[in-house]
Amino acid sequence: MINKKNIAQAAQSIDSVFLNTPQYKSEILSQHLDLNLIHKIESYNPIGSFKGRGVDWWFRQNSTVRKIVCASAGNFGQAVAYVGRKRGLSITVFAANSANRSKVEAMRRLGAEVILAGEDFDAAKLAAAEYAQSNGMFYLVDGLAPEIAEGAGTIMVELGDYPTHIDKFYVPVGNGSLINGIGTWAKAELPSTKIIGVVAENAPSMKLSWQEGKIVNTASADTIADGIAVRLPIKEAVEVMSGIVDDVVEVSEEEIVLAAKMLLEQENMVVEPAGCVSLAAIVQNAKRDQGLTVANLICGKNIKPL
Repeated sequence: MINKKNIAQAAQSIDSVFLNTPQYKSEILSQHLDLNLIHKIESYNPIGSFKGRGVDWWFRQNSTVRKIVCASAGNFGQAVAYVGRKRGLSITVFAANSANRSKVEAMRRLGAEVILAGEDFDAAKLAAAEYAQSNGMFYLVDGLAPEIAEGAGTIMVELGDYPTHIDKFYVPVGNGSLINGIGTWAKAELPSTKIIGVVAENAPSMKLSWQEGKIVNTASADTIADGIAVRLPIKEAVEVMSGIVDDVVEVSEEEIVLAAKMLLEQENMVVEPAGCVSLAAIVQNAKRDQGLTVANLICGKNIKPL
């Protein structure tokens, strides 16, 4: 169970390299979209994503675990490798055969053993679970461990201190840890802030599951936004979402690419596709949100090589 008190404690405890990330109004995009757009940027740390927050908090609460297996599209695995290396732990990460090669190499540079298995992320998860069971290792699942979500929730603690009230926060939805941590804090401390999940149109399983109130698997999750390409949702994550998320919207592949171009051309930011979906959703809903203050989570600088 995700605990608000634990989120507050995590905000004071986890590695400072992941905390107090930039949050500021985008003058140019605010004017362009006719709303007040607040960037919350989670790309400027040693692994290039927010994942270190939750992983660091998990390790602090589970210090006796020494051998860990996880599955990752790349960013979560980098976080586990980075934090695990600091503690001298054995880390094995499973990734899909189609995984972003720059992310795979980054995980290896950070000291993880990376095993490629399966055609997509969810297939790699199944292989990781079997490997952990066969080798007596702990299987760490992003989206399932409450500590991972609690660490991610520290993002909302920081955004809650922004001088202007945030009307809506658009949050990417992968396995659910990010939005569940953010949503837990928001509903307790900032109940008038609407939490809006964002999925890729080509990977809608989390939205469908949230809408139906039960797990809805999809046959594929073929999206450029590999960090949120989920086709087999985690039941526990969906259950938490049901009570704290106000809406979930879809963005197309074209809208994701457009958002990436906007960040590059207007803000001089290089952001991986999964980290652009919040902005894509804000652009999509700009007329409805006219005049509001909306926050945009920018996360992930781990793009595929050109």
